[in-house]
Amino acid sequence: MSYKIIVDSCGELSQEMKASGHFVTASLSIDVDDYHIIDDETFDQKVFLEKVAASPNCPKSSCPSPETYREAYCCKEEHVYAVTLSAELSGSYNSAVLGRNLYLEEYGEKKIHVFNSKSASIGETLIALKIAECEDQGMAFEEVVETVEAYIEGQNTFFLLESLETLRKNGRLTGLKAVVATALNIKPVMGATPEGTICQLGQARGMKKALAKLADEVAKNTAHAEEKILAISHCNCFTRAQELKKLLLERFSPRDVIILDTAGISSLYANDGGVIVVI
Repeated sequence: MSYKIIVDSCGELSQEMKASGHFVTASLSIDVDDYHIIDDETFDQKVFLEKVAASPNCPKSSCPSPETYREAYCCKEEHVYAVTLSAELSGSYNSAVLGRNLYLEEYGEKKIHVFNSKSASIGETLIALKIAECEDQGMAFEEVVETVEAYIEGQNTFFLLESLETLRKNGRLTGLKAVVATALNIKPVMGATPEGTICQLGQARGMKKALAKLADEVAKNTAHAEEKILAISHCNCFTRAQELKKLLLERFSPRDVIILDTAGISSLYANDGGVIVVI
């Protein structure tokens, strides 16, 4: 059965995923002052980070429109899936659902399902890969949906950033208790709740200790690691991602590891030096 997987651009696609022909991106957009960026294959992380560093203002993001998703659903593939960043953090999920409704009203019945990742970044990547794995195993559409929804419930997201300011200023830390001052070089270790909101898991002084604390939190919350893919995305800090990988592999043995650069939206919120772990 033919299938297509639409991943909003908060999720990173590897070169292999792009080459497969099964995965496409629904682009969000970013504004840094009067500099407008479409988060697609033209995104230049280096230029973006320079623009952010030079601006006194916080960058803003906008989700894909329902029409963008509706157009993406117009394809020859019989099974279509969309994967969006957490509905608690963005309007992308609602846009994807509305786009599906618009498509069905205009063209009639088609097997389309929208997955709320309850995660972001490379968490979306893993979900998209799981969909493809299920399809390639010959599962029926309904079985793919059931299997992947269960996979999402078992997925855990963690992250460690140099600064939480962009998340705070854009209202993504709503309901979270005040995070410790960065002036003391205290680094909060963060994660996602089962609902897809952001929570603080711990803290440490200095990045080295914070990476070890992050690795401890990942290990503590990971069961049956040998059956899972460990995924790490990073914003302009490959060496840090490699160090984190080493710390994690000292604690458990996943069946595979992937490391990817953050795309535009993930770069916006992770900021220079941020790392995200999903397993």
